[in-house]
Amino acid sequence: MYAIIAFIPIIVTVIVMAGLNWPAKRALPLAWAITFIICVTVWKMPFITVVAHTISGMLTSLDTICVILGAILIMNTMKQSGAMNTINQMFTTISDDPRVQMVIIGFMFGAFIEGAAGFGTPAALAAPLLISVGFPPLCAAMVALILNSTPVAYGAVGTPTSTAALQVQDQVAKLASGADFEPYKLGLTKWAAIPSAIICPIIIFVAMCMMCKLFGKEKSIAPAFACIPYILVCAVAFDIPFIICAMALGPEFPSLIAGLVGLVASIVLAQKGILVPKNKFEFPDKGEWADYWKSTQAVQDDSGEQTGEPMSPVMAWLPYIIVAAILVLTRIPQTGLKAVMNVAKLPFGISIPTILGVEVNYGFKWAWNPGIIPFVIVALIIIPLHKMSGDKVAAAWKETFSMLAGAAIALVFGIAMVQLFRNSGTPAAEGAEAMYYNKTMLRVMAEGMAGLFGNAYIVVSPLIGVIGAFISGSATVSNTLFSSLQFDTATLLGLPTMLVVAMQICGGAMGNMVCVNNIVSACATCGTVGAEGRLIRSNIVPCLIYAVCTIVILGGLIVTGFNPNPYGMPW
Repeated sequence: MYAIIAFIPIIVTVIVMAGLNWPAKRALPLAWAITFIICVTVWKMPFITVVAHTISGMLTSLDTICVILGAILIMNTMKQSGAMNTINQMFTTISDDPRVQMVIIGFMFGAFIEGAAGFGTPAALAAPLLISVGFPPLCAAMVALILNSTPVAYGAVGTPTSTAALQVQDQVAKLASGADFEPYKLGLTKWAAIPSAIICPIIIFVAMCMMCKLFGKEKSIAPAFACIPYILVCAVAFDIPFIICAMALGPEFPSLIAGLVGLVASIVLAQKGILVPKNKFEFPDKGEWADYWKSTQAVQDDSGEQTGEPMSPVMAWLPYIIVAAILVLTRIPQTGLKAVMNVAKLPFGISIPTILGVEVNYGFKWAWNPGIIPFVIVALIIIPLHKMSGDKVAAAWKETFSMLAGAAIALVFGIAMVQLFRNSGTPAAEGAEAMYYNKTMLRVMAEGMAGLFGNAYIVVSPLIGVIGAFISGSATVSNTLFSSLQFDTATLLGLPTMLVVAMQICGGAMGNMVCVNNIVSACATCGTVGAEGRLIRSNIVPCLIYAVCTIVILGGLIVTGFNPNPYGMPW
């Protein structure tokens, strides 16, 4: 019963956004209000505690809002400087086929950025580039979100997988007393990578089918089949370094290195015309686009116009090169910058331990937020770099804040809701129902699903990861919340823990397609605020396909009795 009650805000969110087409800026304040009431009335939390965690959640939304702000600002600044026009022409020169552009920009470029930064930045950067080469804004948002799934487990230099390993380290230590944890961590990295690599060409093909069917001139999936050879070879170019890095180096570099290798390979193949489709796929003329395909803020209305002096491709791409360089330098531990910047202490961050007397441990690491460093910094560098006039700079900033407004409302209330989910419960509660009060709503939801499915838990495991990502907006948070639960449940049911936790990691990654935060971010970046419900409905399909594939691959291994435990134990 308590699991059902805990699910109510999620159910309401899905119904009003996917069923009633409510925009996120209306749906999420409602979901937060319901969660607030449940925390006070059902979970017996003190009113002041609920208020404190709400404020903490609203403050936490600054992290995501800053990422969106920075990504939009770079896009609009480059549009006003004429750089987007040059990039548009360059990609058109490589290939004028949207199918090929989708693979190069949507997947490979997005995978590289995911490996370096993570946290929603790939969709925020790749989607505008897709728009700049002629994609309908809604289509750009859709494919960027779908394709930002396979690389996610190793995003932000391996943060989601490293986090999952950290959550289960103590549990492994208890069962394998005195054993080195690194073999388990490396095994976990490997077994999350293998199904992701297998699914990689499948999810690219699914995204292409949806693009062709929903947005193509022919309204058919047939053009996607013509691109299968190109998809397969590009996927192999990505998968080989992806698996090698996961097996040999751990979680830090699979997406980063594989994305770079795949990007070079896909561009070379396209330039030489190897394996690319002979017949060009086309979107309908812009005059034939449905209104909901378009940007409500006219994000790219002038993207095809030269707004300044002709710009060289190197100069046009230089802002993104600087972004990538800064991200790599600050995320790789060897440089020493990560240890300095990744702190919530002055001058590189802000720490608020309590709000209204309630412990919240809020921290804002402004120097570590990619929206500020490097996005905003690079956006400022562009001004002298591209010799922009004051009017163009003002236009870029004005358009940015206009696009950000709707998304900010949704994120403030959405992340406040998540904060209540994560911090619900009254540890001091007594009586027959204390077992529920003592647990967070998230944990009760997950346990309810596990109890419902019993020995069929292998079907549930990745879905728990999806749910965690959906409501938190982060694969890392999903792994933080549920990795320990997945390990314990697997142990109780006699299942191989490494494979079950790997399913959690894959679930968190695929959940990026449908998580509210990412959808809001993509819509804000593409100027399609208000279309969030449409994206949730469309992206549920590839998310479920990804889940089924994961269950077949890892669940199939579990059914056969395979257990990769490095310590030779049954768990």
